[in-house]
Amino acid sequence: MASLTRLTLSAPSTLCRLGHLLAKRQIILPEQLPILTSAILPSHRTISTSTVRLDIDSAAKYIGAGAATVGVAGAGAGIGTVFGSLVVAYARNPSLKQQLFSYAILGFALSEAMGLFCLMMAFMLLFAF
Repeated sequence: MASLTRLTLSAPSTLCRLGHLLAKRQIILPEQLPILTSAILPSHRTISTSTVRLDIDSAAKYIGAGAATVGVAGAGAGIGTVFGSLVVAYARNPSLKQQLFSYAILGFALSEAMGLFCLMMAFMLLFAF
């Protein structure tokens, strides 16, 4: 019996036929056949997802989406920092108003893009996987 547990065949039908052949030749008892096939054949069962596994998967999706959404708060802080710095810079040198405003819009766009990427990842985790 120890040598049969090391037997690795790919097709389950081949293993079942081997077990029945051994039972016919009385090398093993017919009562041992279900035990033998379950010991040799762990892949004989179909792949199915249990309800516990589905619960863990959905919980992981929600946790991942929540973690990805944290980046949106970072984008909000970044936008506040950009426009706060714009006000300080304009107060120091009002003659550079146009150039400072264009830099602020560029900083706003980059910060907002990062927030949108985080939101996109959260939605992808929830609905695509």
